[in-house]
Formats: sequence, C-alpha cells, structure tokens
Amino acid sequence: MEERLTFFAALYKIGENQDQTQLGMWLLYGTIVLLSILVYNLGFARKLPLLKNVVVYISLALGCTVLTFFAVFLPVAEGLIVAAMFLGIYKFRRHRRQDEQHAEQGS
Repeated sequence: MEERLTFFAALYKIGENQDQTQLGMWLLYGTIVLLSILVYNLGFARKLPLLKNVVVYISLALGCTVLTFFAVFLPVAEGLIVAAMFLGIYKFRRHRRQDEQHAEQGS
C-alpha cells in the first residue's frame, strides 16, 4: 500500500500507524483546503458580501473532505499545486499587460 500513496500522503506518513495516520489525514485535509482556497482566490473569486463569502468557504471546506479521501491514492493536492501555478502565472501576465496598456495610454 505504501508504494501507491501520493507524494503528500507519503510525506504525512499516512498508513504507518493509527496515530500517524490520523494526524496525516488532518494535515492532508489542511493542505487541500489551503490549496483550494488559493486556487479559488487566484481564478474564481469575486467581490462578495461577507455572509456569502462565509458560505462559499464553508462549502469549499466541506467539499475538501471528500477530496482528502481521494488524495490518499490520487494526486489531488499535486493537481491543485499545478492549477495554482498556472493561475498565478496567468494573473501575473494579465496584471503586467494591463500595466503596459495603462503606460501606453498615459504617454
């Protein structure tokens, strides 16, 4: 079973013993929630009122519960890292392009 674990599942030592598995699952859950929040903010977030934001983040955290169980054997966290990298590059390039356009219009 150990050879089938994903990078993060192996990193958090899921499957070694009962105590370590429980801690590892919580760490994996936290990692997936943080990466999901990052991906959401980089690519999909809109300005919302506070209560709607709370509902979105609670729904996101609940959805990450299911993703955590998949993430033991499937590269969910790794995919979120790749998505965050692509969205970060996209945001950076878009921001730089807008700055260039504003500089052209200003001169």
